[in-house]
Amino acid sequence: MDTLTKRHIEYDRSEFTDDELIDIYRSILKPRLIEDKMLILLRQGKISKWFSGWGQEAISVGTTLAMAEEEFILPMHRNLGVFTTRGIPLERLFAQFQGKMSGFTKGRDRSFHFGTKDYNIVGMISHLGPQLGIADGIALSTLLKKEEKATLVFTGDGGASEGDFHESLNVAAVWDLPVIFTVENNQWGLSTPSNEQFRCKQFVDKGIGYGMDAYQIDGNNILEVITSVRQISESIRKNPRPFLLECMTFRMRGHEEASGTKYYPEGIQDEWNKKDPVVNFELFLKEEGIITDDIIEQFTKEIKAEIQNGLDIAYAEPNIEIDTDTEIKDLFQEHKQEVIAPMSDKKSEKRLIDAISDGLRQSMERYPELVLMGQDIADYGGVFKITEGFVEQFGKDRVRNTPLCESAIVGTGLGLSIKGMKAMVEMQFADFVTCGFNQIVNNLAKIHWRWGQNADVVVRMPTGAGVAAGPFHSQSNEAWFFHTPGLKIIYPAFPGDAKGLLAAAIEDPNPVMFFEHKFLYRSLKEEVSDDYYTLEIGKARKVREGNDVTIVSYGMGVHWALDTLDKHESVSADLIDLRTLSPLDTETIFESVKKTGRVVVLHEDCEVGGIGAEIVTQINEHCFEYLDAPVKRVASLNTPVPFDAGLEQNFLPPKRFEETLLSLLDY
Repeated sequence: MDTLTKRHIEYDRSEFTDDELIDIYRSILKPRLIEDKMLILLRQGKISKWFSGWGQEAISVGTTLAMAEEEFILPMHRNLGVFTTRGIPLERLFAQFQGKMSGFTKGRDRSFHFGTKDYNIVGMISHLGPQLGIADGIALSTLLKKEEKATLVFTGDGGASEGDFHESLNVAAVWDLPVIFTVENNQWGLSTPSNEQFRCKQFVDKGIGYGMDAYQIDGNNILEVITSVRQISESIRKNPRPFLLECMTFRMRGHEEASGTKYYPEGIQDEWNKKDPVVNFELFLKEEGIITDDIIEQFTKEIKAEIQNGLDIAYAEPNIEIDTDTEIKDLFQEHKQEVIAPMSDKKSEKRLIDAISDGLRQSMERYPELVLMGQDIADYGGVFKITEGFVEQFGKDRVRNTPLCESAIVGTGLGLSIKGMKAMVEMQFADFVTCGFNQIVNNLAKIHWRWGQNADVVVRMPTGAGVAAGPFHSQSNEAWFFHTPGLKIIYPAFPGDAKGLLAAAIEDPNPVMFFEHKFLYRSLKEEVSDDYYTLEIGKARKVREGNDVTIVSYGMGVHWALDTLDKHESVSADLIDLRTLSPLDTETIFESVKKTGRVVVLHEDCEVGGIGAEIVTQINEHCFEYLDAPVKRVASLNTPVPFDAGLEQNFLPPKRFEETLLSLLDY
């Protein structure tokens, strides 16, 4: 411990008993002593990396002590005190640091990149900002369930520059969500000082812009932290609304130990060392006669023994045994789908848009915990009118208009899932998913594999060209997600499939990207069951059967293939509609290829890096000896989607597909 002899922080203990103050001291001492040990282990090469919270412990410990144990806290990488104060056994915490099985991520992630619902903690990912949107979702759940709970989420002065900060605060303000957005203002983002991060004098000024209350406190004064968070949390439990809490502090060590602190101005660490939150509180308690040197020594000895015991257990644990099957299996929460058949034979003619709306409405009836979110989806019914009339039936709590905050809303969906609810997020156009891309590929897709938390979120994606909408409303971007393990991808071509697969996607507790071709919304119709039903995810179907050639496609490509086959009636083809892109039904593909010996893969997406390339590779690896000709793929041009109708038709592949198909048959 430091040797400060003069106290530089003033404390107000009026709301605290002697016993409470002693408990607070033990709580803030523990992470400091763990830090001390970790720095020794780092120098000894026994741990590989450490993100120090030295000098910021009062914020982590104080906020956690102030929140109810059943309330969620979403910490960052400098919030060791959150984990220790919530009572996580040190042997598990150290096992997590060491990549051991008894940690929280089975060796798949490090340090504080984990969550645990046993302790109501949701850990971070390296991108910092996404935490804030998840907090919105957790808070929304408590609001909808009328639980009268607060949620607290951390960010730093650097992380608060990310778009997620602005989106999440805006959503929380608009929806009156009971979230405490806690900014640990330690005045440096790695080596970048605050004056190069933002121009406002203080973060509390931002509260005005978002329409929320904002407080600034001394983040090194643990009693001020506790008192402030208690007051705020008690208030927002009864009167839900967000708060922006700025905790002024300083990062005494490097961003992580390897980066050092040479960029700090001379003397700044000495000045802030005078406000050390642990030493100052210790001096205060000694002045008050609450603790003595003997008590300090006793506490230190006990905590150090606990630390060493935890380390001994963690170090004694063997390294993880490699099991590739487990690595793959843990991508998704286990879900054995039982396909639900319609209750009756009653059918009616439905367009694709009607079938999707019907499936969504019946899923809302079936799952009262399902919440729909998207731009203009409430009273307006969405730009394609799929949710028209939903507000009247289900209310605005469950059918929620969102601000233009794709990242925060996807994060909100994940937060709802953490609380056991279901979420459907509608992208107004699939093109706009780029604004929520990080949440999808780094949070939804990885969270179950990382620490066993499922993401019960369906992202609906109106996609595709053919409507002269230009390069930002016409993209086929399914391949972006096909490359990402941990996502399921559905892309139906017919109304009946769309209804049954959407219902199945919502039933599935895992993240699903659900693509809907805009051109087909109102141009395609068929007889569809009026009842609720599901179809098997991961199962393709043969739309046509033949012996000459196999055509593999999905979405609009299926209809281009049908048009071509109708034009050339002599062609005998297996036309496989994939329906689900991930998981991919290779069994149906291989079976057909082995029968016909010729294959064309057709899709609307651009050729390079498209899903067709993977299908061609799979066929080459598993069916090579059955092939009578080269495997062909046909796709759109490798350009953005043009606006002009003529240019767009040239961009799209139908004509080239016809030429390729006939050429392949003559090979």
